[in-house]
Amino acid sequence: MTTLADAPPAAAPAVPARLALGERVMAYVALTKPRIIELLLVTTVPTMVLAERGLPSGWLVLATLVGGSLAAGSANALNCWYDRDIDSVMHRTERRPLARHVVTPRSALVFGLVLGVLATVELLLTTNLLSALLADAAIAFYVVVYTMVLKRRTSQNIVWGGAAGCMPVLIGWSAVTGTVSWAAVVLFAVIFLWTPPHFWALAMRFRDDYAAAGVPMLPVVATPATVARRIVAYSWAMVATSLLLLLDASGPVYGVSAVVLGAVFLREAHLLQTRVRRGDQVSPMRLFHWSITYLALLFLAVAVDQLV
Repeated sequence: MTTLADAPPAAAPAVPARLALGERVMAYVALTKPRIIELLLVTTVPTMVLAERGLPSGWLVLATLVGGSLAAGSANALNCWYDRDIDSVMHRTERRPLARHVVTPRSALVFGLVLGVLATVELLLTTNLLSALLADAAIAFYVVVYTMVLKRRTSQNIVWGGAAGCMPVLIGWSAVTGTVSWAAVVLFAVIFLWTPPHFWALAMRFRDDYAAAGVPMLPVVATPATVARRIVAYSWAMVATSLLLLLDASGPVYGVSAVVLGAVFLREAHLLQTRVRRGDQVSPMRLFHWSITYLALLFLAVAVDQLV
């Protein structure tokens, strides 16, 4: 059945005529979701260090980060363009530029597409064809597969749609080597398995927002006990997968870090499950914030292990 949430509205109020230039610039920057881009870049540089087995060219790192940022900004801007109807309903997203009508839908669409073209050209000229194609695949997957197809139709949306957020490691690896190898696939899998616990914790906190917008995130359609159980399952799979990198690519610094960080992650996941089971007050944002720290420190260990 088709509902209002299946497609964005046809029109929106125009950009206010007196909007200051600085405010307008910041609105376009906000469309790219800079905080998400920061997390993606945190995974790219260590991956490039691992691929090089040392420090790669500073120019190559910069070029890859610029191209990756443009690609991620493109995907996020197009996501904001398509999701402007539900963003205006949810308290968590009601301050986004399109929800506040400080950027027109047409401008946001053009902006997102231009960023995507720039990302492709930049990566093609400064890295290689494979990296450019992987960036294009990430944009297409996030916008079409996740945003347009999965997000409003299935509780498995973030499970499969989260694959787009794993692409920076493949882009970074291919920028250095021109190929994608076993280690890159392992890092891809770690982020893939990390995404559901990370996002479901957030969705538990903002369950009412997603329910009001008609988005079937798992915490909306399943009991807290079910959500907590799946968070624990994915957390164990993620930690186990992270240890696979020890088979041929990393040493003791990474190994110790992966075990310790993984143990803390599992403790937080099980603590969340225990509180849900007991009917205690649940603070899912604690796991959410730790998940960001976990990913950043794990990838930092990937780089340090190659440099010491």
